[in-house]
Amino acid sequence: MSPETIGVIGLLILIILLVLRMWIGAAMALVGFLGYAYILGIKPAFAVISQIPFTTVSWYPMTTVPLYIFMGCVLFQSQIGKDLYDTAYAWVGQLRGGLASATVIACALFASITGISAPALVTMGKVALPAMRKYNYDDHLALGSIACAGTLAFLIPPSMSLIIYGILTETSIARLYMAGFLPGILMAGLFMVTIMIITAIRPTAGPAGPKTTFRQKAVSLKGVWPTLLLFLVVLGGIYLGVFTPTEGGAVGAFGSVVITAAMKRLNFRKLVDSVIEATQTTALVFLLIIGAYILMKFLAVSKLTILMGTTVAALPVHPMVIFAGIVVLYIILGMFLDIISAVILTIPVVYPLVLAMGWDPIWFGVIITILIEIGLVTPPVGMDAFVLAGAIDIPIAKIFRSIVPFLIAAIFCIILITIFPQIALFLPSTMG
Repeated sequence: MSPETIGVIGLLILIILLVLRMWIGAAMALVGFLGYAYILGIKPAFAVISQIPFTTVSWYPMTTVPLYIFMGCVLFQSQIGKDLYDTAYAWVGQLRGGLASATVIACALFASITGISAPALVTMGKVALPAMRKYNYDDHLALGSIACAGTLAFLIPPSMSLIIYGILTETSIARLYMAGFLPGILMAGLFMVTIMIITAIRPTAGPAGPKTTFRQKAVSLKGVWPTLLLFLVVLGGIYLGVFTPTEGGAVGAFGSVVITAAMKRLNFRKLVDSVIEATQTTALVFLLIIGAYILMKFLAVSKLTILMGTTVAALPVHPMVIFAGIVVLYIILGMFLDIISAVILTIPVVYPLVLAMGWDPIWFGVIITILIEIGLVTPPVGMDAFVLAGAIDIPIAKIFRSIVPFLIAAIFCIILITIFPQIALFLPSTMG
């Protein structure tokens, strides 16, 4: 059999293992090892699986993963998310649908210092939902705004999904960070526009909250200074070239401990819990990335990715048709797989196609991240929807019904960034 045929068989076996509920990272590693052994021999295959785990974990850019995860865990333990919501509530809560918009703003601010969505979902589920119910908000508007706004953490830097994409494709994480900033603001703005449209059609869905004085608005800003300080130091330092994303992670992790300790919101027990949670999450991410690298070695020697790239690039169709097919593929994958794992699983196959089509890898990284956001809340296995349901004890089906208007906004965001790629590429182009 030709190497390309072996590559196809390997992917089919991988799909079967995933259907049988094998861990994705382990399944990728197993298929990669066996396929590599079949093509080049058992001794080179053992060399691959003995070297890749060590070289991957010890690779300098990989240290960004535990650092940003730890920073997010510390800030979640400190309840800074509640301060962010209270500030946004004071400024826009008196508008129609204002409490839902305040949730979006708070999630966007929280995203700028965490990089993962779970802290925002748990915090806003326990803080924002009771506030919206107090003022008789429609549950679907409330739940949809919380579930979808929480995913902004995967687009607004420091985004964990952009880190993983950058590691797997060897794309500059610093430029990916800058590329995600404006699309993140755009996405948050589209979510707020969605809330405005819903409340314009059905005013009872989001009644206005109590009015606040200018003094109350000004006083509320004290709740955002830790977020703004960390965001400006970490992202500003990366943008200006003062330090690398990895060094920025170290600064952010250390800064989160110092700031929360100075605010008397971090004790030894919370610090230990943050370390344990960050360690568990990091181990999961590392297993996925190691498995992906072993699979990539197999696909490289099978030459399947080269064949697929050249074949698809030669198809007599417009490139946007192929792009639309990729978008649909990831939306479908997000329905049936953990979307982050699905992206790690498919990047070794899809990324060579991106290069063959001549698409900008940084722009495509932003598109993939938005698709991750969509996959995190789409039924039947949207992980963020389950996180929110568990945090506030709400039927998962009710959350899934609530997200539809916001998913439309997310797809519209993809369309805008596709038509106007400079939304994603402007800030990276200004970096030194």
